[in-house]
Amino acid sequence: MNKQILSLIFVGTVATLGVSFHDLRSTGEVFADDGLNDQALDQEESEILFARYIAPLLREKCFGCHGSDPDSVEGSLDVRSLAGIMEGGDSEEPAIVAGKAELSALYLAATRQSDDWTQMPPKESEQLSPQELDWLRDWINTGAVWPREDRVRQIQDQYAEGERVLTSKALSEDWQNRRYEPPKLWAYRPLKLATVPPGEHPVDWFINRQLLITQLPSAPPAEASKLVRRITFGLTGLPPLPRDVEEFASKYERDPDSAVRNYVTRLMKSPHFGEHFGLHWLDVVRYADSAGFANDYSRPNAWRYRDYVVRAFNDDKPYNDFVREQIAGDEIDDEDPEHLIATGFLRMGPWEQTSMSVFKETRQQWLDDVTDSVGQTFLGHAMQCCKCHDHKFDPVPTRDYYSMMAVFSTTQFAERRARFLSSENKSGFEESAEWVTAKIAAYQRQLAELNQSVSKNRKAETGSAKVGDNGLAPGDEASQSRLMKNIQRHQWELDRTKPIALAVYTGATVQRKSVNGRILLPNSPWNSGEVPTDTILTGGSAYALGDTVVPGALSAAETLAGFTHAPFPGGKGKRRLALADWITNPQNPLTARVMVNRVWSWHFGKGLAANPNNLGGTGGSPTHPELLDYLAAWFMEHNWSVKQLNELIMTSSTYRRSSQHPDPDREAELDPNQTLYASFLPRRLTAEELRDAMLWASDELNRQVGGIPARPDMNLEVAFQPRQIMGGTASVYEPDPLPSQRNRRSLYAEKLRGLRDPFLESFNQPGPDKSCELRETSTVAPQALTLFNSDEVLDRAFGLAVRLAQEKRDDVATIHRAFELTLGRTPSSDESAACIEHWVNATDEEANKSYTRKNLPSKIQRTAMAEKTGEPYSFEEEMPAYQAYQPDVEPADLDASTRGLAQVCLVLFNLNEFAYLD
Repeated sequence: MNKQILSLIFVGTVATLGVSFHDLRSTGEVFADDGLNDQALDQEESEILFARYIAPLLREKCFGCHGSDPDSVEGSLDVRSLAGIMEGGDSEEPAIVAGKAELSALYLAATRQSDDWTQMPPKESEQLSPQELDWLRDWINTGAVWPREDRVRQIQDQYAEGERVLTSKALSEDWQNRRYEPPKLWAYRPLKLATVPPGEHPVDWFINRQLLITQLPSAPPAEASKLVRRITFGLTGLPPLPRDVEEFASKYERDPDSAVRNYVTRLMKSPHFGEHFGLHWLDVVRYADSAGFANDYSRPNAWRYRDYVVRAFNDDKPYNDFVREQIAGDEIDDEDPEHLIATGFLRMGPWEQTSMSVFKETRQQWLDDVTDSVGQTFLGHAMQCCKCHDHKFDPVPTRDYYSMMAVFSTTQFAERRARFLSSENKSGFEESAEWVTAKIAAYQRQLAELNQSVSKNRKAETGSAKVGDNGLAPGDEASQSRLMKNIQRHQWELDRTKPIALAVYTGATVQRKSVNGRILLPNSPWNSGEVPTDTILTGGSAYALGDTVVPGALSAAETLAGFTHAPFPGGKGKRRLALADWITNPQNPLTARVMVNRVWSWHFGKGLAANPNNLGGTGGSPTHPELLDYLAAWFMEHNWSVKQLNELIMTSSTYRRSSQHPDPDREAELDPNQTLYASFLPRRLTAEELRDAMLWASDELNRQVGGIPARPDMNLEVAFQPRQIMGGTASVYEPDPLPSQRNRRSLYAEKLRGLRDPFLESFNQPGPDKSCELRETSTVAPQALTLFNSDEVLDRAFGLAVRLAQEKRDDVATIHRAFELTLGRTPSSDESAACIEHWVNATDEEANKSYTRKNLPSKIQRTAMAEKTGEPYSFEEEMPAYQAYQPDVEPADLDASTRGLAQVCLVLFNLNEFAYLD
């Protein structure tokens, strides 16, 4: 057999690209010198065939019956080793005759052409393909060599690396001859840097140059009162203090540039800066306090990752370190709790393993999810489009996808011990544990009573009996399951106050039948479980193993950007650290572009490139590519500082422009999509900003930073409705007992995948299952009804009225104060007069009304369907949080005048001026 044929066997599908044997040898040689004799060639070929095809084939098609359980192999044939195959099982004859496939039982059974041998595999759907039969025949005919495990891995790794390099080379040779459009490959190419003239603000120089070309004049600067509100919400997610508005306006009139710079710098020293930017980041990574799917189990320690993100922005952690820690913190330093907490990023997606699911499939779901999440978050690239075939619009072959997935194939889940940092907020631990313990105790009492009743009343079921004809009530067995499941769910929640990090480790994969509690770090991560062979999965199926791959990343980024890096380690190496270093390599053109585009979009409501999660061919091309590249380079040169990047953007005239263009018709004609930034694009406050701003105005906002999740008030119809989970119904939602616990920033509200807060959802809070690159803003009728009628808003209106009343001002001053706290300005005389008139009329109406105090129950009757019988049944649930519940301000405690003033406050909360920034 000549070397060209041997190279075709080795290269496989890459050979179709016209790659020569010489090309292959130059990338990662596994062959001997040119003087090889036929015997050596046969041995080498047999080794390669085994490593590439036969080992995966035996594992996939045969191990299930002939090797997965050594104590019960079928026919006594063990195919896990050559010795086992040669023993032959029950036939007592070797299953392979080396060099003679036509006489080998293993081959004859697989071909299904001999009556003397049982057809293997037995299922028609699993029979070997003609290609697989050829591999088996050729392996036997070349001597059936079974190399050592280290040799197998060497061959697999060298082949995979060779193919990855060759694929990259083939893709890069002529983009025009492929289906990728060169203009859409801009994100992979090196940064193109233009020189900004001395004394020019770089943002304004690039933006104004485009406006000049378009002959579109820019809007004048925004009014000071509007600009200060824009800046404050943009950096903290909260309104400005009235005194800050007045002080800023005075300084802005004298020296606009200095006023803006100093105010921006001051706000970024506030802990609320990290909270606001942390919320942006958590949108991208899909933060939640529960796992989703059928059980929606708690993730009791996820809050520590949330607080890590807040700290990182407050401390202005260099973005490259921020990236490295989230991807590979444990591989950088697994003694540092901060690094362990950071890897919670890898656990943010929805995931569940139950006894009814197949671990191989759920493990693959996570591998797909984390590969895609890393791609979107840090590289601006959705990855799952290429899990089954080469990407149709971007130069990402399937091999790259599985090379990047191989980085995570040795990453395993664990809730790792990580001591609390001095900077972490540990308040509320005792109250949280008390509530969880009370829930568990209530369920245990009910379960003990129910078990006693069931034991007394159960009748033996006979073959002729109908389901449920056992002497039990329809809900007895359903309640047993429900109670046990909720005890289990809440017991896991006790970990919330323990020094544990939702984290990962590097090691072998341990198969798990179900995961309903904490996963411990094994003593020997590599000595228990299986070290996977990294392969392409044909069609994306976990059961269809294809060619082997080695850990790697996006070959097009390397090729087009022309940057080099150290090879990624395989085996027990630190794969994630290699990927983290690859992503943060200053020569990588994607990473800085992605982050500066995100920060720009957080300020302007849209990116310079329209899709922050997708800088590829299906995403929007950048409107100002030179500005994007300038900012990316500037960002890296300034120590990857997000705070300095904010300052650069927000001190520009572009950011400070009015939202009202002096010639709106001309702007609409020349810039219909408003991509030229001639004026500032107004935006509505996010759901969290709306809630937080109302709490801030009413002085009810608990500004405490960090800590375990808060449980705010929620619409009672939603809170009390039965929420189906596997095995029954989840516990009723219970808010925290005290207003100070409930009224924390919305960032800290417990985020359950299976139970969305209807207020926040109404105003477009994104779901936590998919990465949110930018908040959507819809305008629908339920929003108006929510702002005018919901208990959440009415409570804030009463709270603001009480604050105003306690300040004991005259009527005009009170209305002025209300405008300052809600709109950041004073009212006109007409506005003041209208509000006072409304106050008087509302007070007269309130004088004839009577209110009773809330009397919330500590127990509730709920109705659900019994899973076994399909019949409805009712049960009582105890709610210990309501036993100590203290409501917010109640109208029954207020006089008519304060209640009338609350009606004015409600109107102010419903104004567009309150809900929008311009």
